[in-house]
Amino acid sequence: LGAVGSRKAEYVGGTLTAITEEAEGLLDTTTESQLVFTPERGKGPSVMIPYTAITSLEYGQKAGRRVGAAILVNPLLLFSKKRKHFFTIAFKDKDGKEQAVVLELGKDIVRTTLTIVETRSGKEIEYQDDDARKAGRGGN
Repeated sequence: LGAVGSRKAEYVGGTLTAITEEAEGLLDTTTESQLVFTPERGKGPSVMIPYTAITSLEYGQKAGRRVGAAILVNPLLLFSKKRKHFFTIAFKDKDGKEQAVVLELGKDIVRTTLTIVETRSGKEIEYQDDDARKAGRGGN
């Protein structure tokens, strides 16, 4: 199992079928209206999530507790000793259907990504535990 690049993100599961699981790519937070994940090497189309469509956010060491059965994640990813940074984003697609993505964030983009998405979406991040809160907020 390879580690996600420190400045990249990896799609590890969710309700989207057009993206290959474990597709690594770039997470773009530079536009004010939407979050964009672009997988590398033909592993699927870019995913554009308008900040106004986001219904909930969760961050922690485990993949997507709140979204539950809608998300299938490779169990081998959960047994690594390396600290994982899972960011679960629930949102409504253009048809109003509930969707979810679980991204593993590279260690160098965690705090910035969480802050930007929380601010632009107006949704508060639910942290899975105190360790996740410290990692996401930059505490010790």
